[in-house]
Formats: sequence, structure tokens, C-alpha cells
Amino acid sequence: MLQSVELLGVPIHSLTLEGAAEHIVHAAKAGAGGWVVTPNLDILRRAFNDPGFRRMYDATTLRLADGMPLVWASRLKRTPLPERAAGSDLIFELADHAAKAGVSMYLIGGNPGTADKTSARLRELYPSLKIAGIECPEVGFERDEAHVQSMVARVGATEAGIVLVALGCPKQEALIERMRPQLPRTWFVGVGITFSFVAGEVHRAPVWMRRTGIEWMHRLVQEPRRLARRYLIDGLPFAVRLLATSALQGLARPAGQVESRRAR
Repeated sequence: MLQSVELLGVPIHSLTLEGAAEHIVHAAKAGAGGWVVTPNLDILRRAFNDPGFRRMYDATTLRLADGMPLVWASRLKRTPLPERAAGSDLIFELADHAAKAGVSMYLIGGNPGTADKTSARLRELYPSLKIAGIECPEVGFERDEAHVQSMVARVGATEAGIVLVALGCPKQEALIERMRPQLPRTWFVGVGITFSFVAGEVHRAPVWMRRTGIEWMHRLVQEPRRLARRYLIDGLPFAVRLLATSALQGLARPAGQVESRRAR
């Protein structure tokens, strides 16, 4: 049984980074596939507001909180999540555990050359890690069914236990939804911009900014045109709603109560 917390009715599993990596790699080693989503504030907002995205979200196996506002909300609700489990941190835990367990990884996405740099960096850190393959699909590839099916065939031929998909939300989730039925023994993990972080193409915020929940400011300064609407117009009002609702729910909830859900 995996414990979970619901924020605005959206379930998130109560796991540490290490616990999540152990769960994924153990299942992959046993040939039991799954699907990981790491909801930040934007993904939580999509799951709350968009029925189509919520359908994909509900089909996932493991949901890990990638965002301090979600951790804060869980504390206000008095059902605290143990820690932030960001995809950009999870990739290293997964690589470490996969290397030790002999589980191979496959990388899909990123800018041209980024997945190659990410692969090289991971193998530098974890020399026994096996990278089964790398894909950097062109823009618009998802509209070409033959291209998608050839990708599925290549991934399947490697028997990779874990596939990291770095295409951004919701594009990566839509691709995973199409691939997963044909590769039921594989774990798929949507990791967003993580390859660019690992490759050193985009710099992460300092640790203190991550811990205090203002990493988004660092990202906004780096990419203002792309992220201004997400963070300032869509994100801030939703964050206020999330925290206020969670605080009100916390006033009526006994401390430590969590909802239990079985991972599929």
C-alpha cells in the first residue's frame, strides 16, 4: 500500500525521493511497469481544471510532489508530504538505484544533443549505469503515427526498464499514454526540463531558493516570455486557492490522517 494525500481532490503519493526510486527500480527489475508524474503547481492546476489532462493523470501509477507549494499545502492540511520529490532530483536517485540493480534506462526528448550530454553525465556519475538508447524526436513528431510506432519498437527492442521522457507537460504525458499499452513492463517517467539541467544547458536555482519555494523566480528570470503567464497569471492565483483551501481543511482534520491508495 502506498499512502497518498489529496490536494484539491488530486492525489499525490507520500514518498521520499529515495523511497520512490526504490519502488520504481524494484518494480522494473521484476518486470512490472508503471508511469510516474511529478506534479508541480502547474501540473496540479491542469489536473484540477482540465478533464482531459485529469484522465491522463489518473492513469498514472506514481505521483510525486515536484513543488514546495504542494508540500506547504499538505502541511496546512495536516497530512504532510515527507519532502519535495522533483524530477530533476529524482533522475539521479533513479540512475543510482538502476545502476546498482542492473536496470537499464532509455532517454527521450530534450534539445538536439541534450539527451546525449545527459547520458554522458549520468554515466560519469554512475559508471555501471546502462543507457539503452537515446531519442531526440523532431518538433511535431507526435503527429506522425509511423514515427511514434518506430520509437515504440526501438524502445521495446532494448527491454529498457525505465524510460525518461523530457518533452514538457502535457506533451510528454500524451506520448507516454500512447506508448505504455505496448510496453507494459516498462516504467515511464515524465521529467520536463530535467535533461537541460543535467546537461548544464539551463542552470537550476541555488539550493536555498529551492528549499524556500522561490525557484520559480529563478526560472522566470531565465525565460520570462515563456513562463510569465504560467507563473504570474495562472500560477499565483491558483497557489493562493490551494493554500487557503488546504488550511481550511486542516482546521477540520485530525493531525497525521492520510488517504491510502494502492499503486497500480
